[in-house]
Amino acid sequence: MTSLASGSVSIPQRRRSGLGFRDRRRFFLIALAVPAVAYIVLIALYPLVQGIWYSFFDYRLLKNGGRMTFIGLDNYVQLFTDNTGRRAIINTFVFTIGAVFFEFVLGLGLALLLWRDGRFNRICLAFLLIPVTITPLVVGLIFRALLAVDYGYIGYYLAEWGITSPRGLFAGTATALPTLIFIDIWEWTPLVALILLAGLKSLPGDILEAALADGATSWQRFKLVILPLLLPTVFLALVLRMMDAFRVFDSIFVTTGGGPADATTSLMVYGVKQGLQFFNIGYASAISNVTILCIGLMAAAFTLMIRRADVKANEQ
Repeated sequence: MTSLASGSVSIPQRRRSGLGFRDRRRFFLIALAVPAVAYIVLIALYPLVQGIWYSFFDYRLLKNGGRMTFIGLDNYVQLFTDNTGRRAIINTFVFTIGAVFFEFVLGLGLALLLWRDGRFNRICLAFLLIPVTITPLVVGLIFRALLAVDYGYIGYYLAEWGITSPRGLFAGTATALPTLIFIDIWEWTPLVALILLAGLKSLPGDILEAALADGATSWQRFKLVILPLLLPTVFLALVLRMMDAFRVFDSIFVTTGGGPADATTSLMVYGVKQGLQFFNIGYASAISNVTILCIGLMAAAFTLMIRRADVKANEQ
């Protein structure tokens, strides 16, 4: 009664944990990151390390009972000294540079044309993105059917009118690789245009209006204002397409299979043939490692180019 009268009622306090809010938050974020890190380690990092390890061995499943023999850098030397290996490297670089260059030029032109908001532009953009929704494997099958000399809607007439050889575009050593580059351009130019269009729509309008008020021409606005501000988006588009084009496989596999006479053999096609057709795991691992290294070097080169252009634009 005394305690009630005085108003001091003892209320049991909650038991506090030994961890503070920051510690609990840190452990919660770590718990969220653990599955993603485990996935990366098991799916990406472990096969990468294993591929690097296999590349230093003569590891053939159909030879010597699948035993591994250490040979050092012989697999890498073989890739650069073998005629097919050198041809695969050259074809991959030609395909990547040609496809990415035209995709960027055409994509930038389409993005500039679709920059203004309007019903017609939105409808055109919707139809423009249809090729991106089709997988490269299906695109290769479609163009193989279209360009077939016997029954293709395009290939038959090209051969009939004497524009191509009687065997078709895919059968000629001089026309097979450019045809595959055209197929890649047809499919992925809309994606580049979409990325660049998003960058254009995010540009500050006051700067463009100020340049227009100062009397700058359309070319001057594009060269001095739009393009420097668009460099981060340009870098993103170029790197994404470069990484994807350098490891091209699907469209080549279903159209030419690397032929004729290795005219369209890329590093990925060559690596798959060595690994899954001849079961030469060590050599296929070396080809994969060279592919990853080339992609990294090209991405670094793009980064340096964009940074230098950005610094030069800021100095102006």
